[in-house]
Parts: sequence; C-alpha cells; structure tokens
Amino acid sequence: MITLDELGTLGCRRPVSASWRATALLLCLCLVSGVPAQAADSATADPNLTDDRRLSEPLTLPNWFKNSFLEMEDDLDAAVKAGKRGLIIYFHRDDCPYCKAHLEHNWGRKDIAAYTRKHFDVITINVRGDRDVLDFDQTVSTEKEFALRHHANFTPSLIFYDANGRVALRLVGYRPPYQFRAALEYVADGHYRKENFRAYLARGERATSFGQDTLNEHDAFGRPPYILDRSRITGQRPLVVFFEERRCHPCDVLHGGPLSDDGTTGKLLALDAVQLDMWSNTPVVTPDGRRMNAKQWADRMGLSYAPTLIFYDERGAEIIRVDSVVGFFRLNRVLDYVVSGGYRQEPSFIKWREQQRAERERKNKPPHIPAFTED
Repeated sequence: MITLDELGTLGCRRPVSASWRATALLLCLCLVSGVPAQAADSATADPNLTDDRRLSEPLTLPNWFKNSFLEMEDDLDAAVKAGKRGLIIYFHRDDCPYCKAHLEHNWGRKDIAAYTRKHFDVITINVRGDRDVLDFDQTVSTEKEFALRHHANFTPSLIFYDANGRVALRLVGYRPPYQFRAALEYVADGHYRKENFRAYLARGERATSFGQDTLNEHDAFGRPPYILDRSRITGQRPLVVFFEERRCHPCDVLHGGPLSDDGTTGKLLALDAVQLDMWSNTPVVTPDGRRMNAKQWADRMGLSYAPTLIFYDERGAEIIRVDSVVGFFRLNRVLDYVVSGGYRQEPSFIKWREQQRAERERKNKPPHIPAFTED
C-alpha cells in the first residue's frame, strides 16, 4: 500500500527533508523492533500495493520453511525440542499480492528471517489446498477446511502458537516490517503473557507517529452522538465502524486511496458508517447496547491496528473485520459481501468469495458447440 519514502510526506501539510525522513525511519525501526540502525538499511521500503489484484505467476515460498507432514502436535514438539519458542502457521495463496508483499518485505529481510528461524518453525497452509492436516485436537481436515476452521478469511494470516500449544497471537493480512518484527518479539519474548499486542505495539508506534492531529473526514461518516445499539431496535442496514487514530499513516493511505474512489464511497453510503479515534474518550453505545468510550471499546475488541474496519449486521452481530493493510480490490470485495447481503446466505467470506469466482467463471465460459460431421 505505501512506501516508507512517503512516510515523511503523506499526512503532512509541509515539505519534509530527505534527511529528516531517513532519521525518522531509522528511529521507527529501532524503537519498535530493536533492530540496529545498520540492519534497517536492508529494507527501506514498504510495498506499494496500488494494484492488489491476483498475481499472474505463483509465489515461491522460502526454502527454510519447515517441510511438514502437517501434524500440528508433532511439529510443535519438534520445534520445542530444537529450542524454539513455538510455531507460526502461515495461511497463504499462490496468487495473493499481500502474501508476496509479506514474503518480500518481511521474510525477505535477512534480520527478520533470521529472527523467525531462531525462534519459530513456520508451517504453511494453502487455503485452497487439499493436503490432510492433523490439528492439535486430533481433528483431521484438508488445508482449506483447516483454514475455514481457524477463520483465515484473508491471506496472509498467521497464528503464533507458544511452546504449550496456546495461541499467543493472530495476525490477519499484511503488516509492514516494523509491526511484523514487533509481533515476532511480542511472542518470542513472552510479552503476550502480560499485555495485548495493541498495548505492546503502541509503545513504539505512538512515539514515531507521523501525520496530523485530526482524523480524516469522509462524507459517509455519521456524526455524534454515536448510539450504535442494535440489541433493542434492529437497524435498517448494516453498520461499519472505522477505528482510526491521529497521526496515522495507514489511515491517511486508506483515505487518500480506496476511500477517495467514488464507487467505494457509493457502497459506503449504502451502510451506516461511523469513524472513531481508538485512543479517545468519545462516548459510544456499542451495537450490543453497552455504554463505554472508544478506547475502552477498542481494548475490549482487542484491536492492535489502525485503521480497523468492523462490519455489523442489522442486529449488531459482527459480520467481518478488516484489521490490516487494505487496498482497493480487497476493500471493495468486502463491501460487496456486506452491501449485497451475501453474509446472510454465506457466513464465511472466503466461501462466498469462492462462490462468486466460480459464478464468474461459469458466466465467462464459452458455450459448448457440438462438432458436426458430414454424412
């Protein structure tokens, strides 16, 4: 979605020198991930996912990923015996642009790859695959069934298991290098035992935020008071809540990119939409009727990334959330799923997406013309 060269300019209203941007970038990487300044030189750019359509060529996975029989308990035992902290289950697709970004800009960095290999074994799950997987509870399923079971709606998705087989962290979607390195350290150093990832990440992110002191505005956003209760009176249409923060570069990218598109705006206008500062004391009545402020709600929801979009149905039940870097095509697929009411017939977004793809292929398939032979 972004380049780190843009980090010092997007969201700012005045020119920023190249030397200042470089200093800020190194400070960001060092504060959050503990990477020495010289290590930051190995990757000075985030992916610019202006085109997040499916890839035309299949991805190649790193050769250091574990060659696994997909028996989770055995894989964890082997990792622990090798002195590692646990497992990372990596859900992917061969044609996923976000997976490509993750492989290139996270595990493509020598320091991040080395840190991962030191502390974890990585097990790959193809969300469309048919290999058998033996889960920790001894349930046998195919890779795609395993992905559905673990709610891997988006790729890449990662589940971190600690040495006891406990889920320490889930990451959905692409995360930029400084956040992904922080996630690795969050689990490897045991921070998950005493604080959530949002709080851990905020220690570094808030110290290195760039941008404005105000949230981005949008025509689709409703105004306060934010009485979102749907537990007593059913809403007339679905609701989407944008959890954002001030001085938030990914928020600026979302608003300057996908949300600036007229088609996307039209879909948002078909929903009830509100925007909240996830660190603020803004009063809210949540969809399930609870009274709290925005920060308390974000804490209760376990949010660790801004912007996070959470979609609710007319009765206040969560439909789906998007809590990672999102581009034009992914956001519009999710909006289509909600606006069309697809969630009512198919509660799994990944299944609905496959059904839509199959329907498109059926419509685009040329008609069968029988061959004629002369008598």
